[in-house]
Amino acid sequence: MLPWHQYLIGVLFILAGMNHFRKPKIYERIIPPYIPAHSSLVLLSGIVEMILGFMILNKNTQEVAAWGIIIMLLLFIPVHIYMLQNEKAAMKLPKWVLILRLPLQFGLIYWVYLYT
Repeated sequence: MLPWHQYLIGVLFILAGMNHFRKPKIYERIIPPYIPAHSSLVLLSGIVEMILGFMILNKNTQEVAAWGIIIMLLLFIPVHIYMLQNEKAAMKLPKWVLILRLPLQFGLIYWVYLYT
C-alpha cells in the first residue's frame, strides 16, 4: 500500500495530462516562442504526464517515474518564467500567483523526490 500523498500526486499528474487534451490552446499560449512545435509539445507533455502519473502509482516503477517527473518539472521552468514576462501568456493571473508558481514548482520537485 502506498501513502495517500503518493496517490494524490499520481492523480494530479494524470488529471493535468488529460487537461492538455481538453484545453490545448491554453498550454500552447504559455510556451515561449523560442521553443518550436507548440501543439505537438502540448500533446506529448500531456501523454508523458499521464504515463508518469500512472507509473508513480506502482511500487515497481515509482522511482523511474519520480525522476521523470523531476526532469519534466525542471523543463517547465522556462514556461513559468515566460508567463511572468509576457502578458498574453500570463492568462490574466495576478503577478503574485505567477511569482508563487516558481517556488511551488520546487515544492513539487521535493514532493516527487520522496518517491525515489
